[in-house]
Amino acid sequence: MKAKKFDSEFDSGKDVTDALDISKAQRPLQKQRRVNVDFPDWMIESLDREASRLGITRQSIIKVWLAERLEQTASDK
Repeated sequence: MKAKKFDSEFDSGKDVTDALDISKAQRPLQKQRRVNVDFPDWMIESLDREASRLGITRQSIIKVWLAERLEQTASDK
């Protein structure tokens, strides 16, 4: 399917998923890499309490807080 036809069908609300190769789909800037960080016990306990209160995992709260801080830092520049 040509791009013009794809755009036209998408814009008109038609289902264009059959024209996509989802197996090669990627989310920009979302490549994952593993890092190890050592935290003191009191910090882990605080993270766990807050994560439990919010109903999310420790890893999730760390990611969210770091992302918020990085976005704030970027907007301050």
